[in-house]
Amino acid sequence: MKFRADLHCHTTCSDGSMTPREIVFHAKEVGLSGLSITDHDNVLAYKEAIPAAEEAKIALGTGVEFSSVLEGKNVHLLGYDFDPNDPDLLAFCKRHVIRRRERNRIILSKLEKHGMEIDPKKFEVLLERGIPVGRPHIALELIERGYVKSMQESFDRFLADGKPCFDPGKPISAKETIDLIHKLGGKAFLAHPHFLRNSRMIRKLLSLPLDGIECYYARIPRDQEEKWVEIAEKRGLLKSGGSDFHGDIKPMIPLGCSWVTEETFDRIFERYRWKY
Repeated sequence: MKFRADLHCHTTCSDGSMTPREIVFHAKEVGLSGLSITDHDNVLAYKEAIPAAEEAKIALGTGVEFSSVLEGKNVHLLGYDFDPNDPDLLAFCKRHVIRRRERNRIILSKLEKHGMEIDPKKFEVLLERGIPVGRPHIALELIERGYVKSMQESFDRFLADGKPCFDPGKPISAKETIDLIHKLGGKAFLAHPHFLRNSRMIRKLLSLPLDGIECYYARIPRDQEEKWVEIAEKRGLLKSGGSDFHGDIKPMIPLGCSWVTEETFDRIFERYRWKY
C-alpha cells in the first residue's frame, strides 16, 4: 500500500472533535500510513497518541501549530520533530495558555456589549488542563446559546480578524516562535501560505529562518499548491502537507485529503518519530 502521511490535524486538545486516540485510529481507517498531530499552541495529545500509534501500527511524528504575529498580522507556524516533553517547549505552551485566557476575557467582554453573554468559567476547565481555548470554542458556545446559527456566521459577524468582537491578544512574534522551535532541534514551517495575498508580507515571511513551507494543504487547487512548491524548491526549503482536519468542527475537510510521501515524512522527522 502506498505510504501517505497527513502532517496537519487537530484533536480535542485544541479545537478538533476527536481525541488523540480516535484520530490515530481514524487515520488508520482512511488508509493513512503516517500522521503528525499539530494542535494549537500545545502538545498534550502526544501522551495519548504515542501509545495509540504503536497499537495501530501507524507512523507518528511530533508536531504543533503555533500562533504568532509578524508586523501586526497573525501568522501560523508549524513545528515538527521535537521532544514533546522538553521543558522549554512546555513553558512556551504555558505562555500561550495565559495569553489566550486574557484574550478570551476581552473577546467575551466585547460579546457581552453586543448582548451575548458567556460565562468565562465555561472554559476554565480546559485552560487548567493546558488546552488553549480559542475563537472556535467561543463560536461553539455562541451556537449552543442560539446567538448564531453556524461557526461561519460567528466568525463573519463577530470573531474574525477586524470584526467587532475580535482581539489580537498579547502577541508572540514569529521570530521568537521559530527560534524556540530551532532551540528544540525542530523544524519550522510556514502553515497554509495559500491564503496570503500581500506580496510584501510574503517577502517578509520568507525572509525568516524557515525550514519549510506547507505546500500541500486541505483541498486547495493544485495550481495554488504548485506556486508554493516552486517557491520552496527555489529556496531549498522542505515541503510539508496536510488536511488541517478538525473533525466535526470542519466536516468539509476529511483527514488525509492532503498528504506527503514516506520520503518527505522521513526528511522532516529525523529524531522524534515512531514508525511500526
